[in-house]
Amino acid sequence: MPLPDATFCAQQIPIPPDLPDILKQFTKAAIRTQPADVLRWSAGYFSALSRGEPLPVKDRLELPVATQKTDTGLTQGLLRVLHKQCSHLGSVELPDLEQKWRALCLPMEKFHALLVMDPCEDRVEWTKFLALSCSLLGGSLDSAMKHVCEILSTDPEGGPARIPFTTFSYVYRYLASLDTDVSQENIESYLSSLQKKVESRKHGMIGLSDFFVPKRKV
Repeated sequence: MPLPDATFCAQQIPIPPDLPDILKQFTKAAIRTQPADVLRWSAGYFSALSRGEPLPVKDRLELPVATQKTDTGLTQGLLRVLHKQCSHLGSVELPDLEQKWRALCLPMEKFHALLVMDPCEDRVEWTKFLALSCSLLGGSLDSAMKHVCEILSTDPEGGPARIPFTTFSYVYRYLASLDTDVSQENIESYLSSLQKKVESRKHGMIGLSDFFVPKRKV
């Protein structure tokens, strides 16, 4: 004889006190981040939460980016998330970086393509990987450096996006050295002219207005 369906009242079902807030924050994070694969992203979210690591969550809702020349699946907002998760490490173990990349539902072929551009064995310097990723977003070296500045800067979003000139020159030399059409002499000449400009009036900081000229829409 089948047992009758049990009826429970709210007082009989204990709810963990932290559960409502955890679910609330999770839902808000999912809405802001808009992951392409909610289940995969959720696994990365709760894995990071359980380890006390930075969460794979965008700071704000990002509008779809339709200006990229190739569909990389990558946006500046997602790069900001990776930077938040990896920058404090200095260098990142490749399996860990791959896991974070997958959790953001980014295409693995792009991940492997970035590693081919500057091969490494077990670990990758985060600043260099960020620079390579920014080169996917920008169609030129200046555009890539624009993304680098906007991600690394502590200025409010929409501000001058200033970073130390030492950081700028390090990243610029790295990206430019990967372009066989750019000579070392041209790299150093360009950086020297920028350095004179920023040292005289910007206390060693460089912002977008010092090097980036946005294209005018026709």
